Amino acid sequence: MDIKTEKTRARMQAKARRQEVLQLIDPIYAALDLNEHFPAARFRGALIGGIYPLPGEIDTRPLLAALYAQGHKLALPCTPRKGKPLIFRDWTPKDHLKAGPYGTREPYFSKPEVFPTFVLVPLLGFTDSGERLGYGGGFYDRTLAALRTYHQEQGTDIFACGVAFAAQEATHIPVDAHDMRLDGILTEQYFKAF
Repeated sequence: MDIKTEKTRARMQAKARRQEVLQLIDPIYAALDLNEHFPAARFRGALIGGIYPLPGEIDTRPLLAALYAQGHKLALPCTPRKGKPLIFRDWTPKDHLKAGPYGTREPYFSKPEVFPTFVLVPLLGFTDSGERLGYGGGFYDRTLAALRTYHQEQGTDIFACGVAFAAQEATHIPVDAHDMRLDGILTEQYFKAF
């Protein structure tokens, strides 16, 4: 079986598993539990690249509001043309968002572009060694590669942190050479650095 077929099959299984999880837990409590496990002291002062959740994803909005209240600067991604990395723009929980592609919500173009040092990364599945199964568009692989290059040139670091339900952990995920590994994972049950 080729890697494309393996990934398609893995995505279908991961989506089904996530639907099962949503039947068993209260997503509101799961969202609030992210706050309990976020390692705030370790990432004090980080510019946080957040995500506006799509249906079925764990809701990061309470976490982002708490981080903003703690003094963190925040950003949300804007989706560019296919084949390009995401563009993060300055954002606060008070800002209005516009509709973006694929059902996303994103800041207006008038907001300045920023380069987060801590990025929350959506996913369908992850392994305990940092492999990530995305949605198949490659946006976050290109984005993390671009941000890592940018921060390396600046002499700074970036931390790519997957965010998901704990039950989305998989024992194996098919990966390509271009698939970017995560530096950590944040779930409603734990934070783990790889």
